[in-house]
Amino acid sequence: IAFFTLVAGVLALSWDILARSGQVSLAHAAFYGLGAYGFALLVKVTPWFVAMPLSALIAALISLVLGAVTLRLSGMYFAIATLAFTEVVRTIIQNLPESVAGGANGLLVPALLGGNARAQYFLAFGVLLFTALVSLAIRRSRLHHAFAAIRQGEETARVLGVEVVRYKLLAFFISSFLAALGGVLYAGKTFFINPLETFSLANSIAPLTTSIFGGLYTTLGPILGATVLRVAEEGLHASVKNGYLIVYGLVLMLSILWLPRGLMGLLRRRKHGGEL
Repeated sequence: IAFFTLVAGVLALSWDILARSGQVSLAHAAFYGLGAYGFALLVKVTPWFVAMPLSALIAALISLVLGAVTLRLSGMYFAIATLAFTEVVRTIIQNLPESVAGGANGLLVPALLGGNARAQYFLAFGVLLFTALVSLAIRRSRLHHAFAAIRQGEETARVLGVEVVRYKLLAFFISSFLAALGGVLYAGKTFFINPLETFSLANSIAPLTTSIFGGLYTTLGPILGATVLRVAEEGLHASVKNGYLIVYGLVLMLSILWLPRGLMGLLRRRKHGGEL
């Protein structure tokens, strides 16, 4: 549970980094899956510590293609385009020869770090820490102001001298690289991946919901949201089949209605004596 909570934190925070530039993507499952499949194939010919960053880099480079194609889109149209991209990637992987990617039946993955659960946990913790440091570095750099300006309005950002195309593609690259690292952790822990589960819509919706619940545009919020929702999900798995899907739906609705700034907003409100 702790391991997959860390992975959920990586995915949520990586999605939030992209959302800071005003891009609400449903393609996170695509880069998560590309990281998983890239690692599964590369680790057979290279050491794991080479296959891991290399598969994430490949996924991030592919994200630039999606970013370039969808530059003119926004809002609902952008979200639909990114969702379609995920389905395209899934279909391609599923229809590759079984000798290459396992086809619809899936693919066996060599155990990460020899299957040592403790070492895998600390590796996942290290990836989450790295993701958090990237998030903090962005918040303390000019990227933070550029992303915020683009989120408020691209035309206004251009007037202010922000290179909108450059920064949107950079946000896509960083977010996809980190999401792919999460996919590597997933593949190396479960030992088996298949297109239907790896590229599922749930893997795109969960980071979005988690970030909104924890608090958008923060570093701690998505991690906090991932911890709370992942534990709740595991509890429901034991009692209600597919109950976590109900939880994600309810959390999303309640968060929008009652916690527009998520758990972080609630904590700040308490800290300031009810004023926000």
